Amino acid sequence: MNLLSAIILAVVMTGLGFLVGFLYRKHLMESHIESLEGLGKKILDEARKEAENIKKEAKLQAKDQLYQLKQDFEKETQERRQELLLLERRFLQKEENLEKKAALLDERETEINKRSKQIAQQEKSLLEKEERYQQLLHEQNARLEQLAGMTAQEAKDLLLRTLEREVRTEAARMVKRIDTEARETASRKAREITALAIKRYASDHVAEQTVSVVPLPNEEMKGRIIGREGRNIRALEAATGVDIIIDDTPEA
Repeated sequence: MNLLSAIILAVVMTGLGFLVGFLYRKHLMESHIESLEGLGKKILDEARKEAENIKKEAKLQAKDQLYQLKQDFEKETQERRQELLLLERRFLQKEENLEKKAALLDERETEINKRSKQIAQQEKSLLEKEERYQQLLHEQNARLEQLAGMTAQEAKDLLLRTLEREVRTEAARMVKRIDTEARETASRKAREITALAIKRYASDHVAEQTVSVVPLPNEEMKGRIIGREGRNIRALEAATGVDIIIDDTPEA
């Protein structure tokens, strides 16, 4: 009985030893697991903090790089804009110079054409004078041949008739030239007189007739303005719409 009790007690003690050992190992295991879990959590927290710091640093670096890139881009854009403005100014200057040169060439071309026309007109006038000279020479030769077979009186009469014809022709030419000059001068003077009268006496509420006195330089000018049988002065009155009275008193 004592042996059985001893065996039972030994078994119980052994079981208790195993139980206590199991419980102790379990406690150690749980403590180790808790320690590992705490360490893992700590490592994870530190990793998260490090990742957050790295993320913030990366953002800051990215912002700095973006700002620098923006500054470089704006600087380069400004430089390109300045270069374009400079090129545009140079282009406009060249275009303006070309326009000036083109205008100068046009003026020169116009002057050359005008000069060419003048030369052509002079050549034409010289040819006409040459033809007139040849005609006169031919006529004089014919007259000499004709005079050779005439008496002195016949030659004198022929010469007088010829001179009379030439004088009439030349007088008609001179009258025509003087008439043309008189018309041009009278027309110009009439415009000047009208402009002067309007400038001096015109008003928004003029009711009475205005009289202007314009001195003429000489009798020749009076004659040109009056014209043959008063034709010039009538033409001036019709063109200007004013009555023109010229004092016939000499030197008036």
